[in-house]
Amino acid sequence: MKKTRYASYLSGSLPRGCQLCVKGEKSVLFVTGMCSRNCFYCPLSDLRKNKDVSYANERKFEDVSQLIKEIKLSNSKGCSLTGGDPLIKLDKTILFAKTLKKEFGKKFHIHIYLSTKLVDEKNLRELSKCVDEVRFHPNLQNSIDAEIKKISLAKGLWARKNIGIELPMFPNQSKQIFRFIKKVSPYISFVSFNELEVGEYSEKTMNRKYKTNKDGYTVKSSINEGEKLIKKLEKEKLHLNIHLCTAELKNWHQYKNRLKKHAIFPFSKKTSDGTIIYFATKDVKVKELLKKSNYLEDNLKNQIIINPKKVRSLRGKILIKRIEEYPTYDREEAEVEEI
Repeated sequence: MKKTRYASYLSGSLPRGCQLCVKGEKSVLFVTGMCSRNCFYCPLSDLRKNKDVSYANERKFEDVSQLIKEIKLSNSKGCSLTGGDPLIKLDKTILFAKTLKKEFGKKFHIHIYLSTKLVDEKNLRELSKCVDEVRFHPNLQNSIDAEIKKISLAKGLWARKNIGIELPMFPNQSKQIFRFIKKVSPYISFVSFNELEVGEYSEKTMNRKYKTNKDGYTVKSSINEGEKLIKKLEKEKLHLNIHLCTAELKNWHQYKNRLKKHAIFPFSKKTSDGTIIYFATKDVKVKELLKKSNYLEDNLKNQIIINPKKVRSLRGKILIKRIEEYPTYDREEAEVEEI
């Protein structure tokens, strides 16, 4: 086992989906908030939990043309299909996957997260026609044999290297997880553990069950138990690739790298953190002071973006703000300063 430069822990090699993800080259396609299970640790927010809504990264969409636009702006080489449970809305899931393959080509990599509850041979066969990699989320409260039977259905539909399981690293269930992985290992090639986090929906329940770190949202001992479990599994010689994905990886590496690849609009400049900086005003008098080629009307925020080369000449004439924001669809502001 080694610690990666992305603040995660790895035994073996990363599956293709993770390779693209850590570089910020994957978009997240949230198919639906509807789910076949009701996990006490569910990380979804109230805006998405149990709601049939679809998001491409931060962008809520209802039409596939909006989905395609977001993927293009993100300069992604693939996407993940997640939820909720994508199998609850299988037709929608298939439509999204096929649309993306048609638009961006066969090399556009798609992986999917599946709860095992609704898994059967028929829906896996349909998914295998347009999804490159499948990641099962087993229910550890169910019969081990029943869960493995569902996962084994993927054999022959995907190459073994493209079949894996993904689950949170519960600090108090490492023995149970160890037994499950040993038994399921003939049918998978990789295991992905996620540092256990407290979500908006699950906060009260999670805080009763676990203690959190100083950040207030990651669970104590989740990483430590994950490291111990990886070392224990290595001794079993199961020939599995095992990755412990930390909250730090998601928030400081994957997300930042995705921002760095996102397209930006004219007269803005990208920072080393992936945010953008630009100058803007709400004073329409700027249209009289500048040629049209030196400003951009920003209808979303009801402002006018100014060519930074012209800012100095406008000082004292109109109110100008220096704005730093995220180059995502919601364009959340990080800092605003009057100059």
